[in-house]
Amino acid sequence: MSDRAKYQRIDGSQYRRVFVVGDIHGCLQQLNQALSAQHFCENEDLLLSVGDLIDRGEDSLSCLALINQPWFACVRGNHEQMAIEAVRGQNVERWLRNGGDWFYKLTSADEARARELITQAEQLPHIIEIDTREGLTVIAHADYPLTHYSSGQAVDAYEVIWSRQRLEDSKAGSVQPIDGAQRFFFGHTPVENVQQFANQFYIDTGAVFEGKLTLLQIQ
Repeated sequence: MSDRAKYQRIDGSQYRRVFVVGDIHGCLQQLNQALSAQHFCENEDLLLSVGDLIDRGEDSLSCLALINQPWFACVRGNHEQMAIEAVRGQNVERWLRNGGDWFYKLTSADEARARELITQAEQLPHIIEIDTREGLTVIAHADYPLTHYSSGQAVDAYEVIWSRQRLEDSKAGSVQPIDGAQRFFFGHTPVENVQQFANQFYIDTGAVFEGKLTLLQIQ
């Protein structure tokens, strides 16, 4: 996959509050508990996801179905990408090695529903930008692999979904801010606690690996 990343822009002023959640990986119960604790209102609030709704957890199908909820917006994660490729008959073994076995255990009716949702997931953006009261905020799964953010500029979708290079560099002491936006939120690489380097936040705190699901209010 070396396509250009797709962008989606959201007007944050349309919502009372905006939250961003780390990699869910089928952990629907943890998500519901986190939203309940925040008294999340589906009619007034918005939940943004850094992707990886599926695989490894107990309820991948229901988590994938969130993409049709009006109060939810999500970028494509590498696990959605693996599912998209696998249902086309590509790289099936890779998906199985990474938690995709749930799909092949479904009833015929649920499998048909899952296939429909995975097809819909092909339309998910790689990057969401949202205007918030705190400034322009960018959501992507793994990275925004440039030093300057500009809406719609050409960027490699594979890098956005898969790359860990920026995080590895930051951990090694080579921290570089990304200008053009106030904040960036990424998932993909499990961390024990939320990690911040310059204006980048890494929020996959390993919910499916006996960690916790991070839910942050960004407006």
